[in-house]
Amino acid sequence: MSRVTYTWGMNPRRLVKKIVPKGLFPAIEPYGHLAESIVFNTLSGFPSRGMKVIGVTGTNGKTTTSFLIHRMLHEAGYKVGLMSTVAYGVGDDIRPQVEHMTSVDVPTLMKRMKFMKQQGVEWLVLETTSHALAQHRMWGVPYSVAVMTNITHEHLDYHKTFERYRDAKRMMFKQANRNRKGLQIGIVNAEDPSAELFAGDVQNPVLYGVKKGDLKAENVQLTPDGVDYDVRVGSEQLHITCHLPGSFNVYNSLAAVGVGQALGLTGQQIEQGIAALEGVEGRMTRIDEGQDFSVIVDYAHTPDSFEKLFKDLRPVVKGKLIVMFGSAGRRDETKRAVQGALAGEYADEVIITEEDDRDIDGQEIMEQIAAGAASKGKIRDQDLFLVHDRTEAINFTLKRASKGDTVLLLGKGHEKDILRNGPKATELRHLQQDDHNPDRVVEYPWDEIGTAHAALKTLV
Repeated sequence: MSRVTYTWGMNPRRLVKKIVPKGLFPAIEPYGHLAESIVFNTLSGFPSRGMKVIGVTGTNGKTTTSFLIHRMLHEAGYKVGLMSTVAYGVGDDIRPQVEHMTSVDVPTLMKRMKFMKQQGVEWLVLETTSHALAQHRMWGVPYSVAVMTNITHEHLDYHKTFERYRDAKRMMFKQANRNRKGLQIGIVNAEDPSAELFAGDVQNPVLYGVKKGDLKAENVQLTPDGVDYDVRVGSEQLHITCHLPGSFNVYNSLAAVGVGQALGLTGQQIEQGIAALEGVEGRMTRIDEGQDFSVIVDYAHTPDSFEKLFKDLRPVVKGKLIVMFGSAGRRDETKRAVQGALAGEYADEVIITEEDDRDIDGQEIMEQIAAGAASKGKIRDQDLFLVHDRTEAINFTLKRASKGDTVLLLGKGHEKDILRNGPKATELRHLQQDDHNPDRVVEYPWDEIGTAHAALKTLV
């Protein structure tokens, strides 16, 4: 797991950063991306024209919601493409995404859209980030339907304020509303504090939720294997079965129901389409090697996703709840202690490890998380442990589990790399999308699910 590659030279972004004063770069950066979008769209022949795009944005749930929508449309007979954090492709031909980013760079976006157009894609489900929107990397994308899952604390390292982060995501709704050839529909989480703002950005808003909304889940049943509920769509009463556990997947699947309604799918097509998705890599993925305790890998890496996950699991865990996670370097520092406090409150044991340290001292990151856990009564080396190497941490965590316990391995999920400090050598590759010293940050292959499987095989 130590082999990496190296790319010589300096990309244009780094060159500009060396020329432009540091304080001025953030102000001009979006216009550089805009120019890039215009150029590559033109050179590629505007590949998204003729396709109808469903954009999915939000802090948590974007990937799962995108997969649910894609599977539902595919099952209904649509020629549908998918671009998400985890994977991209057309129909059943879904390929892993190896880039360490949700919305890929403009050249890659154009290349994939061009491929999809050649495949005859009618609809494209496009997971869209606040970074991509704020940087105008989605210029020219014909959003027909915009979906908002939720807006919570995240990416303030880049956006600086919650309002700027929220308003970057609103840009997608406004872009959809300007598309006169689209449906100008916005699917909005009615229970999110920002719901009214997003709903006001489109001509045809549809709100969903459990407590309120145009689409309201009723008779909700949560099980270890998924969620079931009823929802009225027009004159029909639908029964939705989603094979993804967690109360948050009630909301994610409701967003998909809203898209199905917007596109005129029948009730049967909506029900069958959502039920057809069996899982999403790194999203509540259960690891089973015959052990007598539960192991779950999940991408949860924000305070909001932590709290929702812990609240769902805590009441149903029979033994101890053991949680392992870290927090990324060069990203929002303020969430680290919050994550630690949430884990300290809900979990019986907390193991803190690395999660893309980049060029930041991993020990410093772990100490910031540990301070939050300690504030909730966790004691170092009793029920709070710091194990920096992630492979060692997984082995350590699993060895602490006993019959009936539940182990959560959080933060990496599907990701196929881990970003660490490393030496400059011909076999190492600089990361082109990060804003830190390229001589010190390298990308190593990583497989959370595979590592967990391997660790469990040594125990059973």
